[in-house]
Amino acid sequence: MQRDDPTAVSLRRIQVAVAGLGVVIGLGTLGYLVLPVAADGARFGVLDALYQTVTTVATVGFREVHPLNHLGQIFTMALIILGAGTVLYNLGLLVEAVTEGKLREHLERRRMDSQIDALRDHVIICGFGRVGKAASEHLIATGHRVLVIDRDAARLAEHPEIPHITGEANSEGILQEAGIDRAKALVVTLDSDAESVYLVLSARALAPDLVIVARARTADSKEKLVLAGATRAVNPQMIGGRRLAAFALQPDVAEFLDVVVHDEEFDFRIQQVRVTPESSLVGQKLDDLDIPGSTGVQVLALRKSGTKSFTFNPHGDNAVSPNCVLIGFGTLEGIQALQQLARG
Repeated sequence: MQRDDPTAVSLRRIQVAVAGLGVVIGLGTLGYLVLPVAADGARFGVLDALYQTVTTVATVGFREVHPLNHLGQIFTMALIILGAGTVLYNLGLLVEAVTEGKLREHLERRRMDSQIDALRDHVIICGFGRVGKAASEHLIATGHRVLVIDRDAARLAEHPEIPHITGEANSEGILQEAGIDRAKALVVTLDSDAESVYLVLSARALAPDLVIVARARTADSKEKLVLAGATRAVNPQMIGGRRLAAFALQPDVAEFLDVVVHDEEFDFRIQQVRVTPESSLVGQKLDDLDIPGSTGVQVLALRKSGTKSFTFNPHGDNAVSPNCVLIGFGTLEGIQALQQLARG
């Protein structure tokens, strides 16, 4: 189901009306060229016929190029009625578009479409409720590009600065319009688990290698979402409960992790870094990594390609292998330098 765009409908009406005016002018010009309408037997040239048609349709009251006979008078009266009606209809549509803001909406939509077409390595957020807004705010604060899809235009209007599409997120056409083939990740925060499962299935079919993170409203739906193709399924209520327990039992540890992971103003980051086969890091031991500006960067964990388990606090003799993932802790500049080297 494609998104409903009343502005596009209004603009199509204007286009049809303008095309109708062009047809009237063309028929009038052709009539003066072909029909024997001049009382003195003269023939209209192309420019004269066009001039006579425009002045007649516009009802400006200029004189005829040639005196008209009865056939010419009848043809001219019919052209005035048809042409004046068409002109008034066009003016009415233009006034309606201006007074109702449709032209402004169209220009804003065109600008938004241009932004969406230019997006690369962005994160698509499907559903702009409380969870979706929180996810988008964190991603934007950490420097990531975000595109939001939601069926509720009022929700999206609250944040016009964020690229967005109004429509059903589980529509393949909408996902393609959002650039799912160019996206870095997809975050699913829909209100229904059934809709989320269908969306994950559609997205996985369109982008087999895309990272898909879905919200699960119940514990049972987590497994279903993973089976449907989600990379991860998250239950916010369960995570919230565990964080409450952690703050109750180990407040300092919980606060430290909270600050490192979620506080954008904190100077240190915990970040995952995937090492490409082209990277100069491949084959180096962890103790020998030479990362410019990365003083204090520590590799907390390492996951080799094709494995699900992590090696925590890896020994310095561990070598970096292609497509492995390093979990680094350090300054933002150091993490960025590590990411650059890892991309090769």
